[in-house]
Amino acid sequence: MNFLSLRRSETVIALVLLAAMVLIGLINPAFWSLSNLFSLARSNVIVGLMALGVLMVMISGGIDVSFPAFAVAALYLTIRAMIAWDWHGVFGPFALATAIGLGLGLVNAFFVSRLRMIPLIVTLGTAAAVRGGLLGLVGTSQINIDRMPKELIGFASMTLIELPGPDGTHFGLSAMIVVYLLAAVLVHLFLTRTLLGRGVFALGSAAEAARRVGFNPTMIVFAVYGLAGALAGFAGLLHGSMIWLANPRDFVGVELDVIAAVVLGGASIFGGRGSVLGTVLGVFMLVMVSNSLILMHIATTWQRIVVGGIIITATTITALRDRQQIA
Repeated sequence: MNFLSLRRSETVIALVLLAAMVLIGLINPAFWSLSNLFSLARSNVIVGLMALGVLMVMISGGIDVSFPAFAVAALYLTIRAMIAWDWHGVFGPFALATAIGLGLGLVNAFFVSRLRMIPLIVTLGTAAAVRGGLLGLVGTSQINIDRMPKELIGFASMTLIELPGPDGTHFGLSAMIVVYLLAAVLVHLFLTRTLLGRGVFALGSAAEAARRVGFNPTMIVFAVYGLAGALAGFAGLLHGSMIWLANPRDFVGVELDVIAAVVLGGASIFGGRGSVLGTVLGVFMLVMVSNSLILMHIATTWQRIVVGGIIITATTITALRDRQQIA
């Protein structure tokens, strides 16, 4: 399909995004400064990685609100393990964090697929259990920069471009953008170029029809929830590496932003529809709005109201579009 076609939700989102950028730039010219644009791109990374996982779950007809708890568990447990075992390097810790998220995601899949439980209830329950277990059994003290592994900080601090600022300091474009875009490409290829990925769309569109044509719903559910958990675990450790802090109380309320970005990107709340490109654009839109509200010194309370309004608007548009297609 042609990306420039106005029938595609991605094209509409891109046009709205462009118009919003022009409007925000006119209201506050500081928006167009390279330092702000680089910061905006950096802010997309963690939300975007989580959104890719949520996208797969939503396309399959499910919902996941447990990924912030999985992310913080992977972050905190991995950092504690690195400190306790004097563990160095980058690959091993990220593999462990990803494995923790994967394992927790498969727990969700077990309850949803094997026990036929409602995904929202399951993920609410696992989120509460994981957060409670982390705080009750592991600890509540945050790990500050002086105890954070220097290898992780060095990895997350890499830049693609570094420029001098007007005050003598330097700012750069984070290399973690490449990690995010690579993950987006891999998820896109999974959804569009593999039989299992096509099964995700089939299951979300019509579960019974998907079974009849030979797709394995159990395998699909385990795949999407497992991958969503893995991406959350990876994003959690990357987040801690980027902010130089491991806080077991982090990521509270992030699910609202992530789900808003996915729905804003054109994913259907009823399943069967969504794209990686739309999700990437939706993430950028949401992060840009939040960034702009901060630049305009809007209070945090009002920022949440704006995010809530975006969710309601995007969900309404999606629901109306799906009903028209069904009719």
